[in-house]
Amino acid sequence: MTLENLLAIRRLVKHPADPAAIEKLLKAAQRNLVDAQITTISAENRFDAAYKAILQCAMAALWAKGYRTSTSEPGHHQTAIQALPLTLAVDSATVIVLDALRKQRNLNDYTGDGVNDALLAECLAQAEALLRHARATLGVS
Repeated sequence: MTLENLLAIRRLVKHPADPAAIEKLLKAAQRNLVDAQITTISAENRFDAAYKAILQCAMAALWAKGYRTSTSEPGHHQTAIQALPLTLAVDSATVIVLDALRKQRNLNDYTGDGVNDALLAECLAQAEALLRHARATLGVS
């Protein structure tokens, strides 16, 4: 699958690659990571903030390639994460983990399932690593 294929099947739409907007989104991801470290809030809210940072990195990477997800179609979080090999050269093993975190986020939001300490730690570690990788790959400090 290519980004052009995803465009053709309406999973992506064209979006101008605006360096200032990309930097702004990565700064928002950093703020979410800071929020995710606050131990006085619930594990679920910390997980959600860390997951949001992952999604923001994935979106910034798409923007840098001249695309964004089609929010009028279901599955835009999944598309952004699964496009990471094409946008940031993220390996497939990492994408599998990130997609599992996406699924857990859905369970949290839609069924009220809780988050244990190990899952929270994994989400935090993945978000931190992806943000570092996105900054380096996209040339944003």
